[in-house]
Amino acid sequence: MSRVRSAMAMAVIAVAALPMGTAHAVPQTKPTLAEKLVERVTLDGVNRHLLAWQRIADRNGGHRADPSPGFTKTQEYIESTLRTAGFEVSSHEFTYDRVVIDKSVVVAGPVSLAPNPLIGSPDTAVGGVTGPLAVVPADADSGCQATDYAGLNTVGAVALVKRGGCAYTQKMLVAEGLGAIAVVFYNHSVGAVGGVVDAAQARIPSAMLGSADGAKLTGSSGVSTNVEVRRHVEATTSRNVIGQTRTGRKDNVILLGTHSDSVTTSPGVNDNGSNAAATLELARKLGGSPRVNNAVRFAFWGADVPHSGAAPYLNSLSDEQRLDLAMYLDVAPLGSPNGGHFVFDGDNSAGQAGAMPHGSAQIEKTLVDFMTSIGVQTEPAPVVGQGNYATFIAAGIPTGGPFAGIPHIKTPAQAAKWGGTAGLAFDPCNLAPCDNLGNINRDILSRNADALAFVTGTYAMSTEDVNGIPPRDRRAATRVAKSLTPATVAGENA
Repeated sequence: MSRVRSAMAMAVIAVAALPMGTAHAVPQTKPTLAEKLVERVTLDGVNRHLLAWQRIADRNGGHRADPSPGFTKTQEYIESTLRTAGFEVSSHEFTYDRVVIDKSVVVAGPVSLAPNPLIGSPDTAVGGVTGPLAVVPADADSGCQATDYAGLNTVGAVALVKRGGCAYTQKMLVAEGLGAIAVVFYNHSVGAVGGVVDAAQARIPSAMLGSADGAKLTGSSGVSTNVEVRRHVEATTSRNVIGQTRTGRKDNVILLGTHSDSVTTSPGVNDNGSNAAATLELARKLGGSPRVNNAVRFAFWGADVPHSGAAPYLNSLSDEQRLDLAMYLDVAPLGSPNGGHFVFDGDNSAGQAGAMPHGSAQIEKTLVDFMTSIGVQTEPAPVVGQGNYATFIAAGIPTGGPFAGIPHIKTPAQAAKWGGTAGLAFDPCNLAPCDNLGNINRDILSRNADALAFVTGTYAMSTEDVNGIPPRDRRAATRVAKSLTPATVAGENA
């Protein structure tokens, strides 16, 4: 935000410094809506919403998870802010199968820890499974190959494996193939992040610990260890909060979507606080009745990512209503403390996303070009099929958005490019109690919020490069030109 304002201020100073006789020679152009939004969406405004998230969590058991009173208060705050800004606000209710943890524990000697069960892995019976702890030496790809277990007794053992280097499923299959009865992963950052294994291949229970808890077990090789994981599914009702401008084409809508919740172990000020705060402040500064060509719709999804309200919402729309969506801008966490500047990979330059809907590459280019204009280098973020964006990509809707990074490790090249610490996760406090107001890189948040404001303002006026629909003034000019055909002109001159 400050960079753009500084550039504009310098331009004004330069014009003022010209001799009086030549000042009129400098053309004065009105700022575009995109440029206005970059100026209006300030870090102070975004930070005010972060304060609200922290206070809501502090008053409601330290978190804002769905379902909980903290999440309800978060939604009420969003709804009130959108109504005050003049939006048409609606609520979309849906039901999902929430996984409730009945028991999740790892006990090794005197140490008892509460891991996060991996999605797709089987549960244990009551009482769990017990065996000696086999601690796999930590390196860049611990447990990705059988040779990592050299010298360890793995038959009937509980494998302790550090995260990284390959997929959880591969690590699990290696451990199972060597006779392990369970796998306990530990993270490279404080929080015990979620994870997914292939349910079709999973035969042994798998769970995740944070880095500190993992460290408590690394010296316990051979100690008798019990792992018990039991869950049940409970039908749960949640809702999405939707706000749409009263102006602009209703058949060519710019849809922004984000989560606003946390997990039960965290206030979630960065995840999902920073993305919700930036999105909400953008809505507030755009206003409910802006002078736009295309309507802008803001969606704050309910439930957690595996059961996100994005899919039920899209499924509730008719084919015609889906065609009304010009694009989907997915807003992921934007303020990671050790973060950077990623843009979701619309042209598959990273080689992982597969075919993307037409228009996604153009959205990516708009974001990248803006970041380049303020001197920031970006990297493509692979579209891995687990985010809200996957729902819209599968429906053929052009998709893109900015992202600060969360679980992966920052490389030396990324640290040189964006600052921060190489070898550390983009958000070391992800899903942990320390994801609070002190867990935000406000410079990174500011620039990512600018990019979000710019891309929204750009496409609110014209989506021609994405779906071929030109802005209103160009359509009007085309109609006038068509009316002035040679035959018509000849008739007028007769």
